[in-house]
Amino acid sequence: MRREIPNPVIAVVAEVIGAYYYNHSRLNTLFMEAGAPGEPPGGSCVQECLSWLIRVNESPDVDPLQVLGRVLMPFMDTGGSGYYQGEACAKGQERIRSVLGRCGLTYHEGGIVLAGGASPPVASLEEMLRNKDLLALEIEFRRALDTIEQDPPAAVTAASSILESLFRIIIDEEGLPLPQKQTIKPLWAAVQEKLGLAPGTVSDEDIRRVLSGLISIVDGVGALRTHAGSAHGHGKQAYNVLPRQARLAVHAAHTLCLFVLETWESRS
Repeated sequence: MRREIPNPVIAVVAEVIGAYYYNHSRLNTLFMEAGAPGEPPGGSCVQECLSWLIRVNESPDVDPLQVLGRVLMPFMDTGGSGYYQGEACAKGQERIRSVLGRCGLTYHEGGIVLAGGASPPVASLEEMLRNKDLLALEIEFRRALDTIEQDPPAAVTAASSILESLFRIIIDEEGLPLPQKQTIKPLWAAVQEKLGLAPGTVSDEDIRRVLSGLISIVDGVGALRTHAGSAHGHGKQAYNVLPRQARLAVHAAHTLCLFVLETWESRS
């Protein structure tokens, strides 16, 4: 569901970000790269930032919270720069977190702004991908997040591609033979065996059930991609995947990726 940026958030972000950049070119580049529509609005840096955020709310073609997250990321995920660093930067970051909290929102590393009660399982995965220098997976991760609302089939395709890419990386780095069919299920079977994630390899009944659920995630995401994803043609009866279904596929895929990465890391 599309949610606009609350006015108190606009006011504080404009003041903090406008003062932090204090440069029209950098500020306008930041907003345009974040997906804000239209031409630079003009005015002081603070007023310019204010106008950008109001315009983002008024545009039906963008997700305001998504644009806000991208605008905040360079400031919130760093220690600042120039005179605006250290304690000054920390105070600005705290002001933004505080006003977001008052409006029922939270900021998460990677430029993600969510409703206060929501949790970002995908954000921690992005951090791990970045730490492991898995650039291809990070690109797919971002593509999946960016397309859930506007293009659900593309998000489903990206979710499946993330799993396939991770499985291929593990197979390659572990020196395992590639399966004859390099689709998601055979790739998962090879990784599952290598990492000891096959249900039959554990004695605990509860863990066996969880591991069986991982198989269902792989099967489900792969099947959804085949029937509804953007990478395949469709017959006369196209499957109309909804954003909430695409979000389920993306979050399930990322949760699986994070668990597989942690398992792989612990065994290494």
